[in-house]
Amino acid sequence: MTQHHPDSLTLMEFSAGNLTEPHALCIRLHLDQCSHCRSRVDMLDSLGAVMMEQQPQVTVSGSMFDSILARIDSEPTVQHSPTALKRRLGPLEKLLGADLNALPWKRQLGDLSVLDISDRFPDQSDQVVLQKLTAGGKALAHTHRGEETTIVLQGAFSDKKGVFNQWDFVVLNQHDEHKPVALEGDDCITLSVLSAPVRLTGTFTRMLNPFIR
Repeated sequence: MTQHHPDSLTLMEFSAGNLTEPHALCIRLHLDQCSHCRSRVDMLDSLGAVMMEQQPQVTVSGSMFDSILARIDSEPTVQHSPTALKRRLGPLEKLLGADLNALPWKRQLGDLSVLDISDRFPDQSDQVVLQKLTAGGKALAHTHRGEETTIVLQGAFSDKKGVFNQWDFVVLNQHDEHKPVALEGDDCITLSVLSAPVRLTGTFTRMLNPFIR
């Protein structure tokens, strides 16, 4: 069961069709497994349809959105059976043309391997990368020069913010120092969208920052 979700504003932007293609893909993958967020988006879609039909156009206040989302939050979350929680990576695997574990991963530093798939999203300024952290492995301590949106596709990792399991969603920025550790079991594979390169913060690894693009 997912524990970390997109915030209300992000779901509103997704419903309105305002997100970039890679950010929208992260949301779709999360929604496919999260009934809580699907309910939110369904409500926002319905509200948007009503607004489009109104003549003259009706302005909806922020408090009305908050009221709608608060009501959704109070509703019980539907529990999925284990069968329903199988990996459903259809949109992503169709994009990649291969299973995640069969991709041409490139070993980076330590226990981390990466695959840059930014070229699958032409005309997008963000970097889009798949990252694989070996089960039980650690990534180097880092922060971000911009914003990083990440969804966990396989396995799980932990950091000082908690444990992030399959389909969990997280957004980090320059205020977050991050040192993920993959849990034992499966390798942890994530999909990340970065507006700017990361910045290593370790005593020695920070010397590598000029070479990170």
